Amino acid sequence: MGINKFNAEGYYDPTAYEAMTNIIKEEKAFFAFRPVVYICSPYAGDVETNVKAAQRYSRFAVDSGYLPIAPHLLFPQFMDDSNPKERELAMFFGNVLMSKCAELWVFGDLISSGMAAEIDRAKRKNYAIRYFNSDLKEVTQNA
Repeated sequence: MGINKFNAEGYYDPTAYEAMTNIIKEEKAFFAFRPVVYICSPYAGDVETNVKAAQRYSRFAVDSGYLPIAPHLLFPQFMDDSNPKERELAMFFGNVLMSKCAELWVFGDLISSGMAAEIDRAKRKNYAIRYFNSDLKEVTQNA
């Protein structure tokens, strides 16, 4: 069913037609394709603060029209980051997910050792990398 350019009384009503057309376009765009991006930010250290920051970064990606993947929000829910073998396995899982992403987004003002490993891998694989500061402003990164 399309939108009628005429109102209920049969008169041409371009304002209502345009408004309804825009609503339908917005609804379609909301569920449109969203490139997948890998969220790279600190986890270890102040875990509570870092998790909240990663959630904020993920929300920023959603609001920017992307689908975020943040393994450090997922895997610690059932894996022990303090166990070296489990941490290594979680990093491997993250690498698998990273390979499915269009870009790696690096957030924050400091690069942790885990982040450095992810960035190094992304560079070796020639993945697109974007850097953002903690205020969500994109910054240029010197190679």
